[in-house]
Amino acid sequence: MTPHRPEHIAGHTSHARRGSIKNAFRYGVDFVLIDLEAPESELPALFSRNRINLASIHDCDHGGKLKQGIGADWARQHFSDAGLKDIRIDLLTQPRFLGYGFNPVSFWLGWRGPHLMGVIAEVSTPFGDRHSYLCVQDDLGPITKADQITAPKALHVSPFQQVDGHYTFHFDITPNRVAIRIFHGNGDEGVIATLYGPRQQMTNISLIKAYLRRPFGPLRTMALIHWQALALKLKGATYRRRPAPPTHDLTKSGAPK
Repeated sequence: MTPHRPEHIAGHTSHARRGSIKNAFRYGVDFVLIDLEAPESELPALFSRNRINLASIHDCDHGGKLKQGIGADWARQHFSDAGLKDIRIDLLTQPRFLGYGFNPVSFWLGWRGPHLMGVIAEVSTPFGDRHSYLCVQDDLGPITKADQITAPKALHVSPFQQVDGHYTFHFDITPNRVAIRIFHGNGDEGVIATLYGPRQQMTNISLIKAYLRRPFGPLRTMALIHWQALALKLKGATYRRRPAPPTHDLTKSGAPK
């Protein structure tokens, strides 16, 4: 199965909280889209696998427990268990910059030819917890921009959100752009999170521009998470203590908690 060239998405993420206490933000963010099973010879000189560089991806950061991941083998096993075999798997994630990395959410994308067959949303928290959500169609058909896939929320992500309820995922991924929307809540109450941006080839120049544009990279992401938490606290949002995380590492769309 032919791997695709590594890509760089210089995009934006946004969060909007609905309800009696509203809060919204939109930030620039740099993601990479990469086939971790492809030869490393295709990578730009400033990007590495499993070693420090200007930008890098480490297997221990993905595919399993936080900081104990095993990389693409984990994702392939879960896709296979769900009935999706013989697919190409890409990882959409923020890379480490100068060795530091933190990702609130990364996405394993399973492809059969040009068709998106499944997605694993890998959610990580500043509390050191991780849980993943496997998104597939009931008939294992392609996921299109018209589809909405739901999965029960299983992990405490924010102290200002309940664990109860469902995520609704919407994926619109074309050869030219990435657009992902996730909603958690009911009616007028809830949170909408988005990630979107154009797809372009990853190059040394694009990585240098990303670092100059946002020199603290994932460290900036962590700081902004705490800044927005402070904003919600000052607005009077209810603080909820962290419950014990789920014992299983993955929840399938449509499955009970």
